[in-house]
Order: sequence, then C-alpha cells, then structure tokens
Amino acid sequence: MPRSDVQSKRVTSTGSLGVGPARIRQIQILSTSGSPRLTVTDGSGGSTVLDLDFAASDSHSVNIPDDGIRCQSDVFISALTNITAITVFYG
Repeated sequence: MPRSDVQSKRVTSTGSLGVGPARIRQIQILSTSGSPRLTVTDGSGGSTVLDLDFAASDSHSVNIPDDGIRCQSDVFISALTNITAITVFYG
C-alpha cells in the first residue's frame, strides 16, 4: 500500500484541524505549569483516539507506531489543558 506524504499543522486552541480523514503520525507539544493534558477525538463529538498526560513546563514529542492513529472524519483537538501549542504530524 502506498504511503501518503506526512504533513503538519500547528494549533494553539481546541477544535478541528480541518484536514479531513487522516492518520496521526506524531505529536509535539509545549506544556505549561499544572497538569498538562491532550485529548484528541475522531471529529467533533467522536470517539477518543488519544488521551495523554504530560509533565509540566516542558516540550514533548510523541511518536505513534506503525501506520499511526486513524481518524475517519477529522483530527479534532477536544482538550488542550495547560498546553501552549501542539503540532500534529499526519498523513
């Protein structure tokens, strides 16, 4: 199966990435103080596909193994708690 080109999108708030169906390949975040948490769903109101807690005041890189996490409708950032910015790499 041919692989698609990897693209990226940086966001600073919750909401749709607006990329349509995609596979999340990697996520990079910049966290602030408190208890940083990221929740990603398959579209608005869809099922949770990724829910991660992070250490405070640091940058983090999360590599997704194999073919990544598939979002059938769109990658939707439903919770971005104590996180300044997130870059999602998708294909």
